[in-house]
Formats: sequence, structure tokens, C-alpha cells
Amino acid sequence: MAAAFLAALFFAISAICGYRSATQIGGAEANFWRICMATFCLALWANIFGSGAEGVAFPLFAASGFFGIGLGDTGYFQALTRLGSRRAVLLTQCFIPLFAILIEWLWLGTKLTRAEFLCVAIILIGVAIALAPRDHAKIPARQLWVGIAFTVFGGLCSAFGAVLSRKAYFVAHDAGEFPDPGTTGYQRVLGGLLIPAIILLAAKWRSAHAHGGIFEEKTFHVSREKWKRVWPWVFGNSLAGQTLGVTCVQWGLEKTPTGIVMTVVATTPLILLPMTRIFDGEKIGVRSLLGALIAVGGVIGLAYWR
Repeated sequence: MAAAFLAALFFAISAICGYRSATQIGGAEANFWRICMATFCLALWANIFGSGAEGVAFPLFAASGFFGIGLGDTGYFQALTRLGSRRAVLLTQCFIPLFAILIEWLWLGTKLTRAEFLCVAIILIGVAIALAPRDHAKIPARQLWVGIAFTVFGGLCSAFGAVLSRKAYFVAHDAGEFPDPGTTGYQRVLGGLLIPAIILLAAKWRSAHAHGGIFEEKTFHVSREKWKRVWPWVFGNSLAGQTLGVTCVQWGLEKTPTGIVMTVVATTPLILLPMTRIFDGEKIGVRSLLGALIAVGGVIGLAYWR
């Protein structure tokens, strides 16, 4: 529980930095470089203090990253442009715990108690109340259903990736191996690099040529000026989210059912509310405050029953 809450806190900090980096260099590039920086930071830890990319469960941890970070985040970003931030975040954050509970029950046989189910429901209801869009903007039917399909896809892949990490821990422990969360986070991020790299290459190929040849001086000048502005935000996004946040998720998954971990992580947007108030001057509405209080009550209940 503590690990999941810390993950939610780090992901909220990451979102503040991520928004600023994405608005300056684009979502695809910001996402790719945050994963690259996280890979570097986690590689230092894993290869100095951990077991690096070794271990019987490495393929499972890498697959977890491929599905959760690679495919899951891709589905979420595709939904953002079609549904808007509130709808995309709301649906994705609610789908992930529900899919995780179902997948872990069907595959690993993990069952939650009635009290835990009740607390999960209370938390998700609180998140839904806080994040439900206030506007009734009309979204074209096709765009709406495509956006919903991407949230389902993103939620399913993220949930499956998380359950894969849980399974990987079981495999490692059965083999007498006990990898630390930083090492498993590194192995997971390695698996998540491929999809963002392909997306960035496709999105930026024309842009690079628009400034001239890729290796021409004016292209390097554009890159230097861009990175002078944005590197602190990219680094903050990477350190808080894909480095510390992912490590805390891995820490939680080692001993706690996936559905519970991902439900607590789903409170990230609620933790973000006071942060956006401080940094962006956004007002916290009565409904958002009510939803946050309901979700906090669910988290307290979950901690008590655990």
C-alpha cells in the first residue's frame, strides 16, 4: 500500500513535468526521451547494486514493459487526442484496476476479499466523481468510439503488463532469486523502449528533414536551442515517473495483488489537483474535492483491511 501511494505521488509530479515537456517538444518525443533517461538511471542502479538484465524472470519483466509501457501508454496517448484529457484519464484509470483484478484472478488465481472489492469500488467512484468532465462537448460518434476503444486497449495492456510483473516475481522467487524493485524496474523499462522509439521515428522523420539534413549544422542548432529549454522538465518527468514511480509500482507488485496496487495508483489525478493549483493556478471545484475525499476514504479502508 505504501509503495503504491508513493508511486501515485511520483506519477503526479511526473505529470507536472511531462505536461511542460510535451507542450514544448511534442508528446511522442517527450515520452521517448523520458523512457531513455529512466533506462539510464535504472541501469546504473541495476548494474551496480542489482543483477542487471540477468535472472530467470527477465523475459517476463521485459514483456511486462512491452505491454504496459509500450502498448499501454500508446493507447492512452491516442485516446487523449480523441476524448480530451479528463475523459481519457477517467476511463483509462478505471479500466486498468478492473482488468488487472480480472486477469490476475483468471491467470494467477488471486481473489480479493469482499471488503477489498468494496474499497476498490469506493476509490474508483471517487476518481470518477472528481474527473468526470463538466462540459457536455459533442464528440462525433466515430471519434468517440475510437477513443473509447483506445482507452480499453491501453487499460488492458497496462493491466496485463502489471500482472506479468506479478507473475515474474513468482517465477523469480520459485527459482530462489529475489530481485530488488530498481532492477525489475530497469528490466521492465527495457521492454518498453521499442514502441516509443518506432513512434518517435515515424513522427519526427519529416520534421528532421525539414530543418535540413539530419547531420547538418542548422539541424544541430535547432536541437541545441530546444534542449536548453526543455531538458529540466524531461529529466524531472523521467526521474519522478519512469524511474521512481515505476520502481515503487514494482515494489508494490512484489507482495500486493495487482488490482489493489493499480487502484491506489489510479488516485494519481487526485494527488495532482493541489499541485496544479500551486503550479498552474487551476481551481479545485467542489465536485473534485468531494471525489478526492471519497477516494481517500477508500484508500484508508483498503489500508485497514490489508
